Order: sequence, then C-alpha cells, then structure tokens
Amino acid sequence: MEHRRHPLIGPVPGTERALDSFHFGPADAERHVYVQGSLHADELPGMMVAWTLKQRLAKLERDGRLACRVSVVPVANPIGLDQQLMDTALGRYDFETLKNFNRHYVDVVDQVADGLEAELSDDIAANRRLIRARFSAALASQTATTSLDSLRLMLQRLACEADFVLDLHCDFNAVEHLYTTPAAWPVFEPFARYFGAKASMLATDSGGQSFDECFTLVWEALRQRFGERFPIDYGTQSITVELRGQQDVSHELAAHDSQAIIDWLTHLGLVVGEAPPLPGLAYPATELAAMDFLHAPIGGLVVFHLAPGVEVEGGN
Repeated sequence: MEHRRHPLIGPVPGTERALDSFHFGPADAERHVYVQGSLHADELPGMMVAWTLKQRLAKLERDGRLACRVSVVPVANPIGLDQQLMDTALGRYDFETLKNFNRHYVDVVDQVADGLEAELSDDIAANRRLIRARFSAALASQTATTSLDSLRLMLQRLACEADFVLDLHCDFNAVEHLYTTPAAWPVFEPFARYFGAKASMLATDSGGQSFDECFTLVWEALRQRFGERFPIDYGTQSITVELRGQQDVSHELAAHDSQAIIDWLTHLGLVVGEAPPLPGLAYPATELAAMDFLHAPIGGLVVFHLAPGVEVEGGN
C-alpha cells in the first residue's frame, strides 16, 4: 500500500488540511479504479465502506490478487467534516460559499479538445492515453484560490486517469440505490446486482457538473466532436453509489458493501479469482427523469406510513 498526503489551501494562516489517498496494486497496472467516501461529509456510510474496503484491498495486495491499481480516498471532504453546528454535522454545503460540495467541478473539455484532432489516430487505445494525458495536464494547469476550489481540484486530479470512478454517498433515509450513465450501465449492472440496488437511475447529464459527471461528460463531449472520424471510447466510467440512509453505519453493512465492490472487480477480472454468481437484479434501471419529488402543500409534521423500499401503487 502506498499512502499519499495532498495538502489543501488552509482557510486562514496557521491552519492546515489535506486529503489522504491510499493506493493498492501494481503502479503500472493497465486498469485503474478510484473510490472515494463521504464527499458530503455528513454522509458517513461512505467513509465506513471506504475504510473497510481499504483493509480488504491490503490483504488482496499481500496475496498477489490485485490485477489493477486501486486508489481509495476514505475522507474525501475534510472541510465539511469540520463543519459542526450544535453537535450536528453539516457537510453537504460549504459554510463559506454555501455551495454544494458535489457540484461545479472544473470543466476542461475545451482545453482538452484544443488541438486534439491533429493528434488523434485510428488506434483507440492510443487515443485513450492521449486524452487522459491531456485531461491530466488541463487539470494540472488550473489554479485554486480557495479551500473549496483546492478540494475539488485535488479530487479531480486524483481520479481523472481512472477507468472506473466510484463516489460513495447516502441519502437521508433510503434503500440501496445508484446513479450512473446509460453508456456505463452495462459495466456497472453487475455491481448493482452484487450491491443489491433497489433502484438504478441513468442520465448522461443530470446538471450541475457533479463529481462523477465531471469525468464522463469530458469523454462524451469528445466523442460527439471527434467520434465520427476517430475511435474514442468512454475512458472513464463513473457511478454514484447511495449507501442507504445517514444512520446506516455498521460493520455488517460496510462488510457487505465493500465485498460487493470486490466481487464486481473480480467479475471484471481486476481481482484474481472466481467471482460469485451474479444475483438477480432487484429492479431494472430507469431514466433519472422517472424520479419525482413530493411537495407538501403546507408545513407540518411528516409521518411516514411505510419504510423506504416498500412498493406502492397509485390510489392506495
């Protein structure tokens, strides 16, 4: 295991924050997987799963079973983790700017695309390497001036060259579910099975330049601009994994969820061994547009009649 520490801009003189990343498997592996937990710092299940995954990856590495490079950032948001109000963690929005920690990541599509056409070829693997190098260079050229910007930029730099990006979140009160793109669904559908997702929602661009989409949208845009003349694949495929609700923090759940990631990696051939048989898919994937919000007509007390995950029919 390799442990790296990445300093962030301190909010005031005399203070210091940093991101810690942990890297497993061969440094020169052909495939790279990136996993981060608790970008919304009050969503602690992701931190617990990432920590548990870190222990299991260390054993797989010792046993010589890792056929890929895996990078794990268990605490993806030290800024939000430090935001406490009356003993309550409030890690979804940055106190200073009131911005969502999972929105407004740097868009470098135009910078990556500038002059790219002259360097592309008929070799899809060479094109992938070229685009990744340009993507990394574009992010390296950016300058952060605030703590929040330095956090966002560092996370992008850590993940931009990965084949697969897993962003671990949770909801307030929910069952297992996930968000990914239609193009990435075939590769993540086995993970949905191992994870036991009760809902899988698909969108190419859900809006807001979220962390997972700040990678996939670059590849999507380049495919649209140059894909008719040159072979360009989806060099990074991303998924947001919603680990139930905020209170669902336990060793048992973390063991299940981290094992689901390992089983999925084994299924892809990125961990040496025989993957468990694929479970059934609880529910088919649907377009994100199928999701709806319920709004109360007046303020008052909300009383839930059913637990999350229970199927209901209209009129009942």
